[in-house]
Amino acid sequence: MRQIRTLKKLDATVRVPGSKSYTQRALIIASLAEGKSLLRHALISDDTNHLMEALRSLGAGILVADTDIAATGTGGNIQNPGKKLHVGNNGTALRFLTTLASLGTGEVTLDGSDRLRKRPLQPLLDALKGLGVACRGTGNNGCPPVVIQGGGLRGGKAVFTDARSSQYISSLLISAPYAKKDVAVRLRGSTASLPYIDMTTGVMGHFCVDVTKGGAGEYIVRAPQRYTGQEYLIEGDVSSASYFFLAAALCKGTVRVLNINPDTLQGDIGLLEIMEQLGCRVLRGQDWVEVTGDTLHTGDCRFDMAHMPDMVPTLAVLSAFRPGRTVIGNVLHLRLKESDRTEALVNELNRTGIDAEEREDGLVINGGTPHGARIETYDDHRIAMSFAVAGLAAEGMEIKNEGCVSKSFPDFWEELERLYP
Repeated sequence: MRQIRTLKKLDATVRVPGSKSYTQRALIIASLAEGKSLLRHALISDDTNHLMEALRSLGAGILVADTDIAATGTGGNIQNPGKKLHVGNNGTALRFLTTLASLGTGEVTLDGSDRLRKRPLQPLLDALKGLGVACRGTGNNGCPPVVIQGGGLRGGKAVFTDARSSQYISSLLISAPYAKKDVAVRLRGSTASLPYIDMTTGVMGHFCVDVTKGGAGEYIVRAPQRYTGQEYLIEGDVSSASYFFLAAALCKGTVRVLNINPDTLQGDIGLLEIMEQLGCRVLRGQDWVEVTGDTLHTGDCRFDMAHMPDMVPTLAVLSAFRPGRTVIGNVLHLRLKESDRTEALVNELNRTGIDAEEREDGLVINGGTPHGARIETYDDHRIAMSFAVAGLAAEGMEIKNEGCVSKSFPDFWEELERLYP
């Protein structure tokens, strides 16, 4: 149990770890590459440790020194691990490894935590079957455990309609250079978290593979192509930075976050525009962002968070302190994260005395003056960190299962202490 002390004055500088999204993409690609890669300022956390252990079992050489990762790639020659691969509650690893495992030989089984077994995979499995891969979920719900038969990607076309996760698309794109024929991925309707696909193609390009954009919503990877080992500097994690932006807003102080690229492709950087809209001041440097809080604007607001769902807990806590009604929408996929975040956020906001209610695709928050409470975290790092920051402004906040932050930000509590004078 972590008890949070309120903060009366705030003027601080903090540093966040490397981006989880970039670290995981770079790890998969470096493991497929020919030769050696050095990933600098990587995130070392529960999620990335699960991924690295799986990649070692698939033939990659991976050594960690502080926040640097030295990877010796397989050249696309994926070995059979000879055992079930367990990736914890790492949904990104599950989806990326599902396609990668098809490049190997024999059967590979991917599994994870009880929560991971509720996270859907069927759209990716259907797409892989269309590209010549034999794969299946062992249950009837399209969720893990999943079994993939190696033998390679035949290539061809995959179509996703109203995809609820961009990770399906990124998974195919990352392994597509090793297909026997070109791979074309076409998106129809809406696609959740769309900026993450641009992140994926950007990392692929750094490791010397080209992705061509065809018509609207089409990505083409020509075969054959091969990744080559590279040195790659991983930028700071905007999702992790958001909690310190939130602290500045709630405490009406100033926080500068180092190692943040204001022009990043990370979709979560869009939270800064929302914070400016609500009355915060934002300064953007070459590799830092500084937020200064002020009186939050009142009135009714609605935010479409389809492309930055991980920012919903941060925005929900901010909205709880803002007089007015906030509608957060177009995040149906929020129910499929590390917890059912829609339900979790409503439960815990209500616990702090704030009127909040669920909607099918989001939630509604009637802001006011939250009070302290004992927060249930649902083993969800983003619930824990968001409500911890709420405790800086609402006396008596306690966070249960504080260790769950190790999923993405093992040093969160130490960095939070840096806010205190």
